[in-house]
Amino acid sequence: MKKITALILVLLLMTGAAMAETRINVSGTGETQVSADTAIISLGVSARDRDVLKAQQQVNAKIAAIRKALTDIGVKEESINTDYLNIYASYDYSSDQEQIEAYNANSSLAIRVTDMDSVGALIDAAFAAGANTLGGISFSASDTAEARSESLKKAIADAKAKAEVLAEASGMKITGIESISENGVYSYGNDVSNFSARGKDVMEEAAMDAGTVVQAAKLIVSAMVSIVFTAE
Repeated sequence: MKKITALILVLLLMTGAAMAETRINVSGTGETQVSADTAIISLGVSARDRDVLKAQQQVNAKIAAIRKALTDIGVKEESINTDYLNIYASYDYSSDQEQIEAYNANSSLAIRVTDMDSVGALIDAAFAAGANTLGGISFSASDTAEARSESLKKAIADAKAKAEVLAEASGMKITGIESISENGVYSYGNDVSNFSARGKDVMEEAAMDAGTVVQAAKLIVSAMVSIVFTAE
């Protein structure tokens, strides 16, 4: 009988302790900046002609010239890849029957660069060789492991700070952590605004300017966590 009574007493004490314990669910975020060490430049050629083959030949010749200009200044052949090819017809609707006015041929290259200081010079060399469209530049970092760890630490600290504020406002104190879950770690890159340039205008601008200046982006590595704290 004494054993049963003691067991009941223990269960009552455990139940009372559990009821007195409060759970606080919070989320936290953390961000760390890391320097980009890789750039992908998207640029190419567009041509227009009434003869579809001539339009395509113009594009092919200029793309070949761009490739040569880039490899001549040190870009590796394997770092230059075809981004897209496109040919479409433009129609004349001025008469009762639509007619093909001309064919538009487009070809774009994706150029991988690891020397951030050379990005502007590569763009200038490509346009001097015949490029007339620039799709944009995307930046990335090859190693974000350290930044990921730092962001997770910041996210946990952020969650803890929130929990402490909530506990204090409720007249309680944090007593422990029941669970932690990672909600994801993401890298965000800043892209140079897309724009296009055409033939004569590009050359005139290049003549007035000393060259294209590209500032390598700072990438943001962001982490999110969810933590269940206990308080009483």
